[in-house]
Amino acid sequence: MPRYTVHIRDEWLAVPCRDPTYTIQWLGYEALKRYTKNKPDNGGIDAVKDIRFVARRCQGQGLLDGDDTIEDVLEDNDFVEIAIEGDTMSPDFIPYQPGVSHLTAAYRESDDNLFLDGNSLTSTDLVNLGRGLYKIKLTSEAENGVVKSRELLDTIVKENKVVYGITTGFGKFARTVIPVHKLKELQENLVRSHSAGVGNPLSPERTRMLLALRINVLAKGYSGISLETLHRMIQAFNASCLSFVPEKGTVGASGDLAPLSHLALGLMGEGKMWSPKSGWADAKYVLEAHGLKPISLKPKEGLALINGTQMITSLGAEAVERAQAIARQADIIAAITLEVLKGTSKAFDSDIHALRPHPGQIEVAMRFRALLDSDHHPSEIAESHRFCDRVQDAYTMRCCPQVHGIVNDTIDFTQKIINTEINSATDNPMVFAERGETISGGNFHGEYPAKALDFLAIGVHELAAISERRIERLCNPSLSELPAFLVNEGGLNSGFMIAHCTAASLVSENKVLCHPSSVDSLSTSAATEDHVSMGGWAARKALRVVEHVEQVLAIELLAACQGIEFLRPLRTTTPLEKVYDLVRSVVKPWIKDRFMSPDIEAVHRLLLDQKASVGS
Repeated sequence: MPRYTVHIRDEWLAVPCRDPTYTIQWLGYEALKRYTKNKPDNGGIDAVKDIRFVARRCQGQGLLDGDDTIEDVLEDNDFVEIAIEGDTMSPDFIPYQPGVSHLTAAYRESDDNLFLDGNSLTSTDLVNLGRGLYKIKLTSEAENGVVKSRELLDTIVKENKVVYGITTGFGKFARTVIPVHKLKELQENLVRSHSAGVGNPLSPERTRMLLALRINVLAKGYSGISLETLHRMIQAFNASCLSFVPEKGTVGASGDLAPLSHLALGLMGEGKMWSPKSGWADAKYVLEAHGLKPISLKPKEGLALINGTQMITSLGAEAVERAQAIARQADIIAAITLEVLKGTSKAFDSDIHALRPHPGQIEVAMRFRALLDSDHHPSEIAESHRFCDRVQDAYTMRCCPQVHGIVNDTIDFTQKIINTEINSATDNPMVFAERGETISGGNFHGEYPAKALDFLAIGVHELAAISERRIERLCNPSLSELPAFLVNEGGLNSGFMIAHCTAASLVSENKVLCHPSSVDSLSTSAATEDHVSMGGWAARKALRVVEHVEQVLAIELLAACQGIEFLRPLRTTTPLEKVYDLVRSVVKPWIKDRFMSPDIEAVHRLLLDQKASVGS
């Protein structure tokens, strides 16, 4: 019996059709009936028969005439979108327009291409690929290398040579020779059996990064992948047809086997897959809906798709990019706090830092000098306490160059490791076309990115640790000379009391998350893989640490801007006033208590978008 997948608001419904001569109008009403049946309040729809809607195919976005028969305009397993006239129930509501698809309006395919050659991709590029800012193309040089590598593999198979992973089993079964007529089955079984991950799926953005990075590694031409298979992977990426990839299950050697197997499984048309035009559905139907064919594995191709450190590295690339962004903004936020607490800029004198010339320390001190009171950017707040009797500030302000500085240097170190890993061949065995041989090695071991990402988590955590102490100083009236918890009528209002507790809780969580995962190793695969990196967890927890740092600094930025309210009409420097104005464009001053979480999230979003960098 034919079936169709219909999108209504935020739901996808499978609708079987007994008679293909039924009309599109019937399909729409049948889907609406099923939608309302599953909703406690009928989804706010009183009478399905009174609903007016338009239908369109998800593939190509073609409008469908309600009087046309299903067999004339749809294919079995097609995806259809129903747009209800005047509907406001969608979480991403866009006013109904007969010519505009709700899904398409929320998602735009990029018209820009990024050429991959396996040698020049950066962490910034990879994050932008994850965000859907580019489609992928291969350079002609990369294509030539891929073809030569595959020709060598085809020769090995034709000559019945015994080569690991091509004509043998894997791991403990490396000495088991597989007959030629079962080599395709060998590769398919590898992907299916290794698709054993658990947990929530990676987000679409992170799955795009994972797929893009695997394409980049294969484009180096040392994996033995065929150009046909690589092109199909690129087509899937460009259509955002993304496999269900559970986030847990890799030990980081022999590479990220489980997550990369799930990635390959969807490309084979098995398991689940997601796209903006289809939502979650069976992979074969998602590929069909986009006019794509599943990949058909040739000898060694299953191994080529799943053996590497791309899960660790793609998540690590996001972690290092976000860490770099929040580190720059942390200096600006700390400078505002220093102004509110009436600190001095003397500790940032260039001569002091020239005597301890760590690059990060010098950079942070220079940034503070550019932000704080100077002839170029005078501060009325600084002028108001210029002749006070305070000699020096607490470490949380005075030592920002030394503490923030090492964070910057740690990020730079990690980024170099990640960028090298992004453009590294991490398969086994390696196919050297120019030498006419394959060589088994250990480039799949994830120790490099695992150790670097553990270091990143430890380093960037300190931005939150020192920020939480500054939040305490802002909220504590005995330290700030401001109203307790930065609010008037204390007692009736609690102000930033629990926001500070939230910051403290995040810092405490980070202390546990900063325990290095790469110090652990468990032997797997019957002691064949007897030392592993645990890099997948290193990458995931580094991302969580970075997110906590962003949230703590969002709270500090909110608190510092609230502190400025109590110093008015005095003004700070022009760069810091710009950041204050930015915050006030999304969050109003606190006059009395209100629901605080949305304020924190709004400022967190500013930091994610790197908006608070405008003052530097």
